[in-house]
Amino acid sequence: MPPVDDAFHVFDTTLRDGAQREGISYSVADKLAVARLLDDFGVGFIEGGWPGALPKDTEFFARAAAGELALSTAQLVAFGATRRAGVRVQDDAQVRALLDSRAPVVTLVAKSDVRHVAEALRTTEDENLAMVRDTVAFLVGEGRRVFLDCEHFFDGYAHDPDYGVLLLETAFEAGASVGVLCDTNGGMLPGRLHAIVADVARRSGVRLGIHCQDDTGCAVANTIAAVEAGATHVQCTANGYGERTGNADLFVVVPNLELKLGMTVLPPGRLPEAVRVAHAIAEIANLPPDTHQPYVGTSSFAHKAGLHASALKVAADLYSHCDPADVGNDTRILVTEMAGRASVELKGRELGYDLSAEPEAIGRVVERVKDLESQGWTFEAADASFELLLREELPGGRPYQFDVESWRTIIEQRPDGTVQAEATVKVHAGGERIIATREGNGPVNALDNALRAALRRTFPDLRRLELVDYKVRILAGRAGTGAVTRVLVTTSDGEREWSTVGVHENVIAASWTAISEAVAYGLLRLGPAAPPSAPPAAPTVQ
Repeated sequence: MPPVDDAFHVFDTTLRDGAQREGISYSVADKLAVARLLDDFGVGFIEGGWPGALPKDTEFFARAAAGELALSTAQLVAFGATRRAGVRVQDDAQVRALLDSRAPVVTLVAKSDVRHVAEALRTTEDENLAMVRDTVAFLVGEGRRVFLDCEHFFDGYAHDPDYGVLLLETAFEAGASVGVLCDTNGGMLPGRLHAIVADVARRSGVRLGIHCQDDTGCAVANTIAAVEAGATHVQCTANGYGERTGNADLFVVVPNLELKLGMTVLPPGRLPEAVRVAHAIAEIANLPPDTHQPYVGTSSFAHKAGLHASALKVAADLYSHCDPADVGNDTRILVTEMAGRASVELKGRELGYDLSAEPEAIGRVVERVKDLESQGWTFEAADASFELLLREELPGGRPYQFDVESWRTIIEQRPDGTVQAEATVKVHAGGERIIATREGNGPVNALDNALRAALRRTFPDLRRLELVDYKVRILAGRAGTGAVTRVLVTTSDGEREWSTVGVHENVIAASWTAISEAVAYGLLRLGPAAPPSAPPAAPTVQ
């Protein structure tokens, strides 16, 4: 299903260039999964790696060709080099591996800087041109579509503005479809890059692409500048992954092209998949999604200032550069000490509460948030804690289905050197007073176990809740063991996650607040308690 030649190309190289990021190591199964996600997003080309040079990439192409990768939108691309100097193209094993990959498209990398030709390839400028001509013609003759990556193009242009253009013309005469100008060292700025691309487009008359590294922080801007100068093929990586500081981010470049320049570069309906695909690829790479990534980060459309929230109540686009839904994202209101009444009302609406008829409750919530945040609390990343606070201030909105009478922990170092924690909690739930004692690998784990044990008979679905993350931060302002501690807990019921916060000079007390609120919020999601049996004469001990 080859694309029409005049169609704009979105070319992804996450599996080749993006895999060079420090800390990323894709398995073959990972590469297949990423390719499927990129196809879901609607890119036109997926560069899968360098067959023949890397065994993992060779296996990837073999499994793809065997039917493990059914692409509906994209074409698979194999990456490789031109023939070696002084070797017939038919005899070059690396070129043969490109054919054996069975990829319908091949990207060839070639030196476009005369200094690299002489010092890295150790050959002549004419031989380098012949290497490009012979390899392109051979692959095209074998039925492959060929793109040429002109490595170090912009650095080479500064040294000799003619040789790179000659290389492009040579490749196109041999049958290449696109000549990609590569800012390999990532040192360009948008204005200069735009001028060079425009000049090369005018002088060469060939179809140009752009490949930008992010060493100056300008990879996305440089890519857009190249498009505005005439490039019709963009090479990107998911989430900007790549060597050193990375590459142009696919999930920023594509929305910019579609939403800012009004171009159609993806199939209809694919752009709203951006958040899902970006985060899924981050998980496969075993990297946390960047919360502040443009368009797809969780903070991309988050508003903290009360002034912003007041404007958003009037019209959602007053403080948003686009509709978050366009890329599959949402507006978020952060409730902090900077929040005003509008922030609380909008946050309530986001959580499913209509506060328009509760002005007094809104005022109380605003004052409580400001007071608590002055003590070290934060609700930006703890929506569940804020919702519990909000419900406390609404008429009839008691959020807790249990009452805590007391809790305690004991830490014991045993003769064999092991340390064991034990916790006891006393709660009232379902008409009963319940006492439960449990052990754990630490005091927080023991408290968590004891609270769950105490509530499990009244709330049998509590077993679905799982603590998935626990973070501790020492707040500035007081040194040593007397410092105020903030604890953030993330809990899951298997369907969604929520976060709660606790603050105290005692880290265990802070942890208890966060854990008990996590359970309280979870019980709200799970539904009402089971009806109590006849009340016992004495506390239930578990």
